[in-house]
Amino acid sequence: MPAPMHGVFYRAASPDEPPLVEVGSRIEAEQKICIIEAMKTFIDVAAETSGVVLAILAENGDEIEAGQALFRIGPADSR
Repeated sequence: MPAPMHGVFYRAASPDEPPLVEVGSRIEAEQKICIIEAMKTFIDVAAETSGVVLAILAENGDEIEAGQALFRIGPADSR
């Protein structure tokens, strides 16, 4: 799943919260899976499709580019 914009990638809603998803998490389309901070604004990023998170391709706090791959999501039976 590509980043919708340039910004800073966060896996959790705040530093003291657990990550929104982990590798192996089953997700639903439109489920919030990460947050991107752009120009002091925090934007929720939702999954485009249902499935299983196979890989998280960015580290928490990384600066990311628009279009950069953030997650690899496979069919629900691909665990």
